[in-house]
Amino acid sequence: MPWKNQGGGPWGSGPKGPWGSGPQSVGPRPPDLEDLLRRGQDRLQQWLPGGHFSGMGIALVVVAALAIWFATGIFRVQSEELGVVLRFGKYVRDAQPGLRYHLPYPIETVLLPKALRVNTISIGMTLIDDPARRGRTMRDVPEESLMLTGDENIVDVDFTVLWRIKPGGAGAFLFNIQNPEGTVKAVAESAMREVIGRSQIQPILTGARTTTEQSVQELMQKTLDTYGAGIQITQVQMQKVDPPAQVIDAFRDVQAARADFERLQNEAQTYANSVVPEARGRAAQILQDAEGYKEQAVAEAKGQSARFLKVYEEYKKAPDVTRERIYLETMERVLGGSEKLVYDGGQGQNIVPYLPLGELTPRRPPAAPATAGQQQQGGATR
Repeated sequence: MPWKNQGGGPWGSGPKGPWGSGPQSVGPRPPDLEDLLRRGQDRLQQWLPGGHFSGMGIALVVVAALAIWFATGIFRVQSEELGVVLRFGKYVRDAQPGLRYHLPYPIETVLLPKALRVNTISIGMTLIDDPARRGRTMRDVPEESLMLTGDENIVDVDFTVLWRIKPGGAGAFLFNIQNPEGTVKAVAESAMREVIGRSQIQPILTGARTTTEQSVQELMQKTLDTYGAGIQITQVQMQKVDPPAQVIDAFRDVQAARADFERLQNEAQTYANSVVPEARGRAAQILQDAEGYKEQAVAEAKGQSARFLKVYEEYKKAPDVTRERIYLETMERVLGGSEKLVYDGGQGQNIVPYLPLGELTPRRPPAAPATAGQQQQGGATR
């Protein structure tokens, strides 16, 4: 490539050339370092007493520098943060939310993890941006959610883990684990797979969700404590528990049949609960009636025997009177409930012999037989 010279060749005496003594480039020149130092010294001398570097001036400069250095130790801890103060890289104390102070760098430094915030991790599902809906939608992650149960069935489990830094465990959280969120997610998935692997599919899909969540939370906390992670698991929430999409229709048919079976069984149990107590009540009533009849018969027999003994005692004292009284009582008892007509045969010549007198007289109900007590009272009155 030929050189482009003005007024001479490459070795001529022109004003410009690649190896000549003239300027070789056109543009802004770099600042002169000596000039900058000289200007800084002049400005510093203007601020110093006496205009030169005296002992007092140097002392003031040192004091100002120390004040600025100590002021760098002031820091603020936000409401959801926790300050972790390190002295030469070693953990020494925690700093609560508010305006705090630590020794200036490099003696002490401070880290501000979100220790008071509850974090959420989802396993088996993820949020993705959906431009069509102008928002975020939930997408299933089968490689995380499909799990094998103890009875060799596959279940699709989506769940959420709520966790935070354990009180007093900020130092362990910062220095014992490298990726806290990834660690919590891996431990959560492993714990859920272990609990699901020990369980049957039917309780997991129906009524054992609370037990499963509690077991997963306890296993996660035990594992993280073994790691010394300084993390506290606050809650495990199972969002969706279904069979795989390929067999969910058949499984729903089985569930519907099982629900019908349970409904019919409950109806039969309800009918049995209504019939059996009623039958037991009737049986108890019959037993009570029989017991009452027994007591009545025994009491009447005892009353009759007592009455007979009383009559016998009276008979021994006055046989004729007692015999007549027994006769009258017997006739009264026999004829008391029958229909009868009494007429004088001598004066009743005008009565037609074939007249149905029994049908013309009003009928009256038969008199109830006298009890033993009434008979005894009547005998005593006579």
